[in-house]
Amino acid sequence: MIASHPLIELRQLHRYFGRTKAVCDVSFSVRRGGVFGFIGPNGAGKTTSMRILATLDLPTSGDALVDGFSVLEDPDRVRRRLGFMPDYFDTQANILVAEYLDFFARSYGLLGRERQQALRRVMSFTKLDALAEKPIDGLSKGMKQRLCLGRAMIHDPPVLILDEPAAGLDPRARIQLREMIGQLAADGKSILVSSHILTELAEMCDSVAIIEQGRLLAVGTVEEIQRARHSQRNVHLTVLSGAEALPEWLAARGAIHDVKVEGQSVEFLHDGDQHVEADILRDLVQAGFRVVAFGSRAKSLEDVFMQVTEGLVQ
Repeated sequence: MIASHPLIELRQLHRYFGRTKAVCDVSFSVRRGGVFGFIGPNGAGKTTSMRILATLDLPTSGDALVDGFSVLEDPDRVRRRLGFMPDYFDTQANILVAEYLDFFARSYGLLGRERQQALRRVMSFTKLDALAEKPIDGLSKGMKQRLCLGRAMIHDPPVLILDEPAAGLDPRARIQLREMIGQLAADGKSILVSSHILTELAEMCDSVAIIEQGRLLAVGTVEEIQRARHSQRNVHLTVLSGAEALPEWLAARGAIHDVKVEGQSVEFLHDGDQHVEADILRDLVQAGFRVVAFGSRAKSLEDVFMQVTEGLVQ
């Protein structure tokens, strides 16, 4: 039976530490199979929100639900349905990879054949098979992150909370982690992931939430946030000749800004969408400009983050 409700839901969540409002009226939801990016500077309230979802902290007010169960009313059911990967992985000496995962499988009550199947599934998925007999304190950073992910998913939960999973990883390890997250989402798991590597979040996430000083500043797809913030598109074009006449020609169209000319290349911003760009290109050609290159891009997730946030800390 496929759940019709969001698998992750925060409802007017508040968490105060004395006078510090670490989380203030945060609400969002994540659908089944969705990858949701949680973005904000250090101290913004991301980890506090995630710890509440993982039943490691209690809200001052509001609620958080995992697969429809409240962290306040049904914490045991929440823990069965959630895997939490913290931003810090503590290693223990003289414990082997297989022993470590087996310990957590037993902790979740997996026994006999079910436990062995879970161990094989997780070690195969994380590509830790060849390292089963290796002490975990001798693993590389990337392998430790895989092991931490394996620990979080050993009981096959429908929800995964990943706090800075790509921190400190080399490019290959980040790519491999991104591919694993994509596969988990394709298998129907809902994933909440925080990261400071915004370009990667933009590639893997369906939606994002931007938080600063405990308050949500924007929620939605990157495109929705761009539209809500009236983000402009950046256009680059190159002509064979006559680039010096383009600033005046473009200015006559209206809603075009910051025209820059360098040789026969021109760059400008405009307020419209790709349909407007198609009209501009058509009119350029009809006006006699011999266009040899024309391209555009919307603002990236990094651009939107810098536009929305103010760099405030608490």
